Formats: sequence, structure tokens, C-alpha cells
Amino acid sequence: MQATVSGALFLLGFTLVGVPASAEMDFSGDWAPRFFEDQPERVPGPELGDYLGLPVNAAARMRADTWEASLLTLPEWQCRPHGADYIWRGPSNLRIWKEVDPSSREIVAWHAEWLRSVDRPVYMDGRPHPPEYAAHTWAGFSTGKYEGDVLTTFVTHLKESYIRRNGMARSEKATVTEHWIRHGDWLTVVTLVNDPVYLTEPFVRTTDYELDVHQHIPPYPCETVTEVERPKGVVPNILPGANPSLNEFADRYGVPREAARGGAETMYSEYRKRLKGATAKLVVER
Repeated sequence: MQATVSGALFLLGFTLVGVPASAEMDFSGDWAPRFFEDQPERVPGPELGDYLGLPVNAAARMRADTWEASLLTLPEWQCRPHGADYIWRGPSNLRIWKEVDPSSREIVAWHAEWLRSVDRPVYMDGRPHPPEYAAHTWAGFSTGKYEGDVLTTFVTHLKESYIRRNGMARSEKATVTEHWIRHGDWLTVVTLVNDPVYLTEPFVRTTDYELDVHQHIPPYPCETVTEVERPKGVVPNILPGANPSLNEFADRYGVPREAARGGAETMYSEYRKRLKGATAKLVVER
């Protein structure tokens, strides 16, 4: 009898050793982007003058109004990666893997990598963010923590980038909070961008990926070429008030021009009441 009890206790203890103190969602794998909701913005790109639903201020509008798309033909822009907050929106496939401490078996960091970006670590070991004067990069500096099955990250030290590929800028002072949410073979990432320079409220987006076990992300040896012949030192731009394309989006889709200019109020359903009046006014003007 004593031997039987001892054996049972041994088996119970052995079983408990193999059970982690807290289960943590595993995000490892190769993920393929899905464009069911926002293909026009993420692949061909948004139209000029389309600021609808963006919580932007006057400074952000001025940057976008004077932006010239041929800026992207400059050598310094051709191989430029997306910033950490926007790269989720790109058409690139994604690989996520975890870095595990060989002794404690705890997760030191999650790593995310896209086709056009460098490895982006999300540190899980409690290290602090560097001081403000530390270098800012495309990937920024990310720390993370689990909130149930959700991985919440906080990103600082980002280079200036954009929140939409039609000239709508995001400053280097911005911080980003992310929520990684996995449901089986689906990954949803929620990003919240806070920018004291160009945004009046947090800008929230969600992006979806599907697990792809046959995926391979190839290397990306980008090289610059001369796409447009222009004199040395010339930077494409449009002077304030001289952009002829700003109203094309609003007029093509029947959106009131006021609404197309964006602003935090255009993010909320209550704005529809204002839209009815603005639409009626637009019809009369025509």
C-alpha cells in the first residue's frame, strides 16, 4: 500500500513539473496577410486628398497637401522600409518567432520580420526603454507583456514615417501600443498610434493574417536605380495651395469636401448628422 501511494505521489509530482505556471499564447509561425477589408489602401494605395476618418490636425494636412508622389523615386526613398506601426499594413508576409532563455526557459523576446524590414524584437524580460536621446530606428524599441492570451506591446524611438501612403505623416515623437490577438490560425493586430505632432486623438487600426505553413520569406536585396532624370538636389514637392488633385477623391465618390479633409470627428458615427447637411449643401452648389 505504501509503495502504491509513493508511486502515485511521484507520478503526480512529475506531471506537475511539466505544467507551466501560466499558459502563454504562442504567436510563432509564418503568417500571410489578408486584405478582405482594406485592399485598396494597402496594395494600390489611398487616393490623394483622402484624409477621411483620420484624427489629424492642420499640420498633418499641410504635410499631405504639399506631398508629391514622385518623392518615392528618389534613391533614399526607394529601399526605405515601413515604420514599425505601418509595416503591419504592407503587402508583405510575416514571420514571428520567440527567443527563449536556455536556462530559465522563459521568453526573452518575440521577433517579427517582414519582407522589407529588419528583425523587430519585442522584449519580454522587463528591460526599460532607452532615454529619449537614444537613436530612433524604423523598428523602434518595443517591450511587451501578456494580458491573458493577448500580447500587448509598447513602441518608442521610431523614425518619422507615415500613417497613410498619400503624404499623411507620423512624427518621430509618436508612441505605439499594439495588441497581438491569436484565434487558431488567425492573427489580428490592433495598433494605437499616439502622435503629439500630427494627431489630436489616438489612431486605431486592425490588421489580419492567416497562418501559412508552406510560406517562405525570401531575402530582399534592394538596390537603388535612377527612376527619373532630374537636376541634382531637386526634391519633388507641391507648394501650399497649388495641389490640383486634393478634391478628386471627394468629387469622384460624392464625399463632402469638408469630410474628406479628416479630423477626429470624422471617425465617429455622430458625424453622419453633419454629413447630411454637408451633402445637401454640396448638391445645391453643383
